[in-house]
Amino acid sequence: MTAARPKRDLLSIVDLGKDLLPVIKRAARLKADRRRGLMRPTLRHKNAAMIFEKPSTRTRTSFEVGLNDLGAHALYMSPKDMQLGRGETIADTARVLSRFVDVIVYRAFRHQDEAELARWASIPVINALDDREHPCQVVSDLFTLSEKWKGKYVGHRLAWVGDGNNVLHSLLLGSAMVGLDFSCATPDGYHPDPTIVSEARTLAQKSGAHLDLFTEPAAAVKGADAVYTDVWVSMGEEAEQTAREKAFAGYQVNATLLAQARPGALVMHDLPAHRGLEITDDVIDGPQSIVWDQAENRLHAQKAILEKLLA
Repeated sequence: MTAARPKRDLLSIVDLGKDLLPVIKRAARLKADRRRGLMRPTLRHKNAAMIFEKPSTRTRTSFEVGLNDLGAHALYMSPKDMQLGRGETIADTARVLSRFVDVIVYRAFRHQDEAELARWASIPVINALDDREHPCQVVSDLFTLSEKWKGKYVGHRLAWVGDGNNVLHSLLLGSAMVGLDFSCATPDGYHPDPTIVSEARTLAQKSGAHLDLFTEPAAAVKGADAVYTDVWVSMGEEAEQTAREKAFAGYQVNATLLAQARPGALVMHDLPAHRGLEITDDVIDGPQSIVWDQAENRLHAQKAILEKLLA
């Protein structure tokens, strides 16, 4: 009798380990198949509980459509519609859902809640965003860059301009994992988590990637092959809006800043964008923008992740 394999969670992009590149390659195959109308139900009869504490456009849509493509069923669950919203513990919720479904996709405010759910669930838990990381987004981002750079990360550099947030954390780690040079510019008081930076540097030593942290946007962008930005005020930070907009006033990705990068440098944003704040219309809608490719690729990356954890 074959023993059941231990369940596997995706709370951090690092959890993919050596499977990161194979997942990206699988996403490319799934994308090509879908465009030819070839969608194989590799997860037929599987069920996913999708707990979303935060609203979503791309994450929810890509997971629901992806699960449908793979022959699985998605059950959207808002905490206000669950006993979790009335005081049931995360541990009890995890144990109950583990009896009903095959995977939990959790979009949470707090990483500690994400980790608590994974601790008590006997099925895989996928981090669909929390305050520490956004691994699914960055798998899609690395897939998108792989498409543009023909599968080569080494010798390219990605620059980030903006907040030291969850997306930046996953980008630091993911870039270091694949050998992609990475630089970022964040203002004082909004730098990335030092523990994440330390972990990324350890990974970079193994892959040969170079990681550079700056406070000046021009320093980070100079000579970059791609420039990435994100909103200055994330969900749950609305009370800090005035202070944040003041702190990030010089961190807008516009034509002047983009000119510091290499000619033809790609422009990235995980969306939604606050046009006129962190990025200008002419840049996000310009010929160097790959923002819409990033958005589409969430679907294919999500499917590859689901297959890896469930198939």
